[in-house]
Amino acid sequence: MLYPLLFEPILKERIWGGQKLGKLFNRQLTGDKIGESWDVACHKNGTSIVSNGRYKGKSLDELIEKFGRCLLGDSLEDKHIEKFPLLIKMLDASDVLSVQVHPDDEYAALKENGELGKTEMWYIVDAEPGAHLYFGIKSGTTPEEFRKAIVEGNVEPYLCSVDVKNGDVLYIPAGMVHAIGAGIVICEIQQNSDTTYRVFDWNRIDDDGNPRELHIEKALDVIDFDGRHSKEKAKGIEVMEDGGKRTYLVACPYFAVEKLEVKESIEEIAKGDKFYILTILEGQGSIEYNNGKQSFERGDSIMIPASLGYYSINGKCTVLKSYIPDRQEDIIKKLEKKGFSREEMEAIAGLFD
Repeated sequence: MLYPLLFEPILKERIWGGQKLGKLFNRQLTGDKIGESWDVACHKNGTSIVSNGRYKGKSLDELIEKFGRCLLGDSLEDKHIEKFPLLIKMLDASDVLSVQVHPDDEYAALKENGELGKTEMWYIVDAEPGAHLYFGIKSGTTPEEFRKAIVEGNVEPYLCSVDVKNGDVLYIPAGMVHAIGAGIVICEIQQNSDTTYRVFDWNRIDDDGNPRELHIEKALDVIDFDGRHSKEKAKGIEVMEDGGKRTYLVACPYFAVEKLEVKESIEEIAKGDKFYILTILEGQGSIEYNNGKQSFERGDSIMIPASLGYYSINGKCTVLKSYIPDRQEDIIKKLEKKGFSREEMEAIAGLFD
């Protein structure tokens, strides 16, 4: 009854957006500054509409209500059935984004009317030569120093900057200050939250000539000044298998993400415990399942229902596979069986958070 689901992108204009999502992914854009495309979403600020098959025109929340765990999986906690846990985006930073930070679940529940916190990861889809982003606060920075820098409009000296290229991966837990630089297109996998605290916006004004709102007090409440989290790019662990290569990129309590580099075909299974989202980064091909077939092209995000069973990803393509892990320990055990040491596994961002 269920099948691989594709969705209409939800396009959002942003002051820093551009036109690259149309050029890279052959999408019809609805404005000059499209900064975000919500590709799989079930949030009050945007809910995906199915674009293929029998349920074309139905919203994701309608399908969740109709199919429940048949769609989402038996192993998910009740809270993930009541509120879809993931949000998959494409971002086009034609200009630099604001410096921002996100709260964790506990703080968001108290201050944001029950909204989730926001831990996320970025996969660099396209980066212009010399592109960079900001990723964490420099060691030793105090809240008092940072507050003073915000007021004086001189935050950059306190930020860690990192050059990026196509294929780089960064893990951004709640509390880490960050900003995407100009000339970068990103695939973002995150908790299902739209809560952002804008720390600093480069003294920029909006189209009406007004400075954009900052959220300084809340930001200072949640920023990780202790440097608990790594400011290194995620290296991942590569595993060669029939049909291509699998790289474990991120494994945290909120999501796990693998990169599949498919040469011809890779066999997968949705055995009823969880759903998967496949985001096509490069190439094109098809998903074959239960005597059915769904084609895809670059930029598509496809939801694999938990009850789909065996399926294969066919074609020469690169795919991000996102899902809710049962436990991080399960991923650790799986990699230990493959002979990886703890030191090697630390290359997976978030694994030991």
